[in-house]
This record gives sequence, structure tokens and C-alpha cells, in this order.
Amino acid sequence: MRTRPLLVCFALGLAVAPVAPADDWPQWRGDERRGVWHEDGILERFPEGGLRFAWRVPIGAGYGGPAVAAGRVFATDFERLPGNRGRERLIVLDENTGEQLWEHAWETGMAGLMPAYANGPRATPTVDGDRVYVLGSAGYLAALSVEDGRVLWRHDLVADYEAPVQAWGFVGAPLVDGRQIITLVGGEPDAMVVAFDRGSGDELWRSMEVGNEPGYNPPVIYELGGRRHLVIWHPKGIAGLDPAGGDVFWQFPYDVEYGQTIATPIQDGNQLLVSSASHGSTLIEVAAASAGEPEARIVWKGKSTSKQDLDGLHAFNSTPVFDGDMIYGIGGQGALRAIDRATGKEVWATFEPSEDARIATAFLVRNGDRYFISNDRGELMIARLSRDGYEEIDRTHLLEPTTRSVRIRRELGKLLWVHPAYANGHIVHRNDREIVRASLLAE
Repeated sequence: MRTRPLLVCFALGLAVAPVAPADDWPQWRGDERRGVWHEDGILERFPEGGLRFAWRVPIGAGYGGPAVAAGRVFATDFERLPGNRGRERLIVLDENTGEQLWEHAWETGMAGLMPAYANGPRATPTVDGDRVYVLGSAGYLAALSVEDGRVLWRHDLVADYEAPVQAWGFVGAPLVDGRQIITLVGGEPDAMVVAFDRGSGDELWRSMEVGNEPGYNPPVIYELGGRRHLVIWHPKGIAGLDPAGGDVFWQFPYDVEYGQTIATPIQDGNQLLVSSASHGSTLIEVAAASAGEPEARIVWKGKSTSKQDLDGLHAFNSTPVFDGDMIYGIGGQGALRAIDRATGKEVWATFEPSEDARIATAFLVRNGDRYFISNDRGELMIARLSRDGYEEIDRTHLLEPTTRSVRIRRELGKLLWVHPAYANGHIVHRNDREIVRASLLAE
């Protein structure tokens, strides 16, 4: 049963609790790429008449989510051009007013991209201080000045590294780590992942043989077994690397269909979870060895290669979450599934936040003891998740789904496959027509 919004009245003169410092959302999945929104002072239920929008601004097509940092919103879009080419663009807006401050555009070929999905950049921009890093769908990588969009350096990953343009393009949003920018490239020779100098764009190191394709997973850095690990999930395996130089600490085979390494691996303590639609979930634990090098072991893994979620969680577009002794995630068939962390066994499942359809998608972002969940129907929910089940607190319409659902049955006919940003008391979201900013602050 879906809970209807309630009108909540407050008496005048009530003391207001201190509000925690506001958070930016400077990259894919926010701070440290963990999908956690740390702010207090956020509403408990949505307003009776719907969300209050600060602004709406027209935007073109694209799958890439927005980033929010230093009073600005960074988003990418796409315009189709004659001759199997397109014009991709980074636009930068004032966070408070939506006024466009500057843009940077580049032409790109669409050869190699699956035509049905060739509609713009996929990677969320990465903002780091005075620089923003953008990755286009065909391998255009550039460092730009946050102030005015001036190009500081750029690479064509296809031309410079002989990297293939995969069916769904380049997706692995660049990761900032100190002076280096780490990017999933898939180049030759031995350039699955490449680190570039933040200042100059010069290559610092490269690592790992590619095989046939690098996949789509943005790199992440976690501390596991007492050491920092650069986690690289590619279509043939999951690996932990030394982020200082790319040496491989450990690697396990993990074959996926069509190179679809999509959901970001997640970490809690010394455990790492990776999940795919075709291979199910695998829980890995890392411990420090006596000689100081980390050792990894598989705690449990799914047995089914079916996309029908036959043995627990088979995540597709949606990244799961650790929550105490539980794991929650949206499976490839659209159900939100609760998994026992110790065993990998399913505890419960529900289609309530999503839809009973292939690759139905909803993104979970934690805020305190609850979750904000945005689905591909354009709805936003507040819910609590526990071993006992799914408790929906409220639901509201946020944005129209506008992406054509290619060969995928949907009740509404179109999709919204973009991860929103949560920053400074607001949600920033976009479809293929507009980008919006709406308040989530308590009254």
C-alpha cells in the first residue's frame, strides 16, 4: 500500500534544531561515491501540494547525472548532428538561480555506440576545487576551469589509447585521488585503468590487461584490510589495486554478459559487495596478511547466471547498500530485495518502489535512518528499510520520464535512468528536456 502525503502543522515559536553544514554532491554518488546524504534539517514528508521547485531549465538528452559544487550545477547533454555525429556539452548553472554561467561543447562520432542508446554522455562530471573533469560517450576526457570553462588539458581515449567504443559508451566517471585523476580507459597496451596528473594531464601510470573491453564501472577507492584499495570491476573480474601505482593486490574471476559492469561495488568495514544482473552478488572480505599485503577471500557468491533474480540480488542499473546486517538493492527484474549479509540469502522482496519489469531501476540514497529513492517512473520516495520489511513514509512526483524504453516493457512507455544529486537541502534532477532543483528542506 502506498502512503498518501499528510499535512503536518507546527506551532509558532517552536525551537529549531541546529542544521548541520550543507553538503555538496561533487561527483558520481556524492561524497566518496557512497550514495550517502549527510545533511540534517531535511523534511520528513513531502509538501501537500508537491515539491517546491527553485528553478527549471531546458536541457538536451543524456544519461549522466548532475554534480553540485561551489554554488554551481554541472550537467551534460547531447544534440544529434547529420552524418552519425553528435554535439555533446557540459553546461554549468548557478545553483540558486539556474542561470547558465558557461558551457563547453565538443563534437563526437557515434560509431560503435548502440544506436538506440546513443543520446549523450553517461558519466557524471567530477568536480575538484577549481577544476571539473568531464568524460564524453566516445572517450573525450577533459579538465576544465570551474570558473569559466577554459580547457586545461584533454585526451581522446580512443585515439590516444586505442580504446574501444563500447555499445553503451564510456561511463566510468573520473576519480580524483590527490594529484591524480584515475579513469577507466580500456586501452592498449595494459591500460584498463590509467592515472593522469591532475595539473598537466600527463599519464602517471597504467595497469591491467584489457582483454576485450573495460566495461562501464566508475573506479572507487576504499580502505580494506588496512590498505587503500582502488576497486576495478571489469567484465572478466573484480580486482583490488594499489592506487599509488596500479599494482594488483588481488583479483577474482567475475564474468558478466555484454560487458555490463554497472552497479558500483560497495564497501563496509573489510567487506566488499559486487552485484550484476547476469552473475548475481558476491561478498568479498579483505584482511591484512602477516607481510602487510592484503589478502582477499570470497565469503559467499550467487550461483545463478539468470537475470530473473533466482538466488538473491542480481543488481542491474541500481547500486546496492550495506545497512547493518542487511544488504538492500534493486534486482534486474525491478524488485527491491533485502539480503542477509552473513549468508547472501533473500529475506524479503517488494516491487513497491519500482515496477515488475526487466531492468526497472530505482536509486537508493541514505539520509540518516531512512532512504530517498528515485525511480525510473520519475517518482521520489522516502522509506525506511529493515529486516522486517519496506516501510514507505511518503511519495511524490518529481519529473517526467522522457527516455524511450527500447524493447523494454514499461507501464508509462518511457524511462528516467539518471541518478539525481542531493545537495544543500535540495534535489537536482534531469530528464531529456529539463533540469530542475527542488527543495527538500523542512519547514
